[in-house]
Amino acid sequence: MNFNFTENQTTIRDLARGILEKEITPERLKAAQRDADWFDRALWATLAEAGLLGIAVPEHLGGMGFGLAEACMLLAEAGRTVAPVPLLPALILGGLPIAELGTYEQKNEWLPPLAAGKTILTAALLDAGSADPSQPATTARPDNGGWRLDGEKQLVPAAHLAQRILVPAVTPDGTAIFLVDREAAGVRLTRHRTSPGEPLFTLRLEGVRLEARDVLGDTGGGADRVRWLLERALAATCATQVGVSERALEITSAYVREREQFGVPIGSFQAVQHRAADCFIDLAAMRWVTWRAIWKLAQGLPADRDTAVAKFWCADGGSRIANAAQHLHGGIGVDVDYPIHRYFVWSKALELNLGGAAVHLARLGRDMARTGPQELA
Repeated sequence: MNFNFTENQTTIRDLARGILEKEITPERLKAAQRDADWFDRALWATLAEAGLLGIAVPEHLGGMGFGLAEACMLLAEAGRTVAPVPLLPALILGGLPIAELGTYEQKNEWLPPLAAGKTILTAALLDAGSADPSQPATTARPDNGGWRLDGEKQLVPAAHLAQRILVPAVTPDGTAIFLVDREAAGVRLTRHRTSPGEPLFTLRLEGVRLEARDVLGDTGGGADRVRWLLERALAATCATQVGVSERALEITSAYVREREQFGVPIGSFQAVQHRAADCFIDLAAMRWVTWRAIWKLAQGLPADRDTAVAKFWCADGGSRIANAAQHLHGGIGVDVDYPIHRYFVWSKALELNLGGAAVHLARLGRDMARTGPQELA
């Protein structure tokens, strides 16, 4: 594995960082938190104008023609600025699977407006009746040449903004992924507000009628497709967490260099140095395992264990960094007008997204017990 980013990836990172650091101000963040949609539309339009919303959309459909790795570069930068825009749902949960798995008609219908910032997509991976996203309790029954969906999904991001929600459901022939219109009859959304302010939704499907063309790709190999999507969602969550933790540690390092106690900067105290050094080690480990998983996925290599390892480290290490950053700031760390507060709540949300550290450690253990050790690639 080569840990050096390509010239294109570095260019994307620098472009994204330049836009996000310029656009995301404390005033814009406060305005987004007051907005019930938790959506900075002006920033979304700017990202579309720069071509970044089409980063994983083929060039002939109006995008940049890149893939997962480049999209994760953008997500890491969004994490650094805690940007209130649905990049992970739209680009990874919705756009990427349509670009890779969709039919010709689905790609042409949904990817050009996604790249232009006119359409938002998302997916509902967490099923209320099943712990395995690839074997959901949500059902799809044939109905007059189409389908009838029934079931419940939980913690769906950006469902209030999305024109289509990708919903895994079990058919008589196995699992398939369906493109569900949130305005369709029988779709019920219940809003839940999280600590960062981002709304998540319970999605109830009560006899929702879909056409045959609403199946992503076709009905074959659906369980593998859901696992394909889940692995990329986990990797993208980790990339965002790396960005959040990286910037939280930078803010904290600057603070302890400037904050004085007993006539000296508190960063000169050994206990503070040890705490910061532990955070640096955690961040280095998070970066390594995250980009290893992303690289393997981008190369089309098996990465089930890699995504489990990355999610464990990013949940566990990210939590330690967030707690240490808050602690080392002392009283100002709990001031909601001070920036470190936002990084703490974002880190906690990302830690638990798609399962916390214990969930993925158990997943890794089950896989190792079933298949034994694997040679490092």
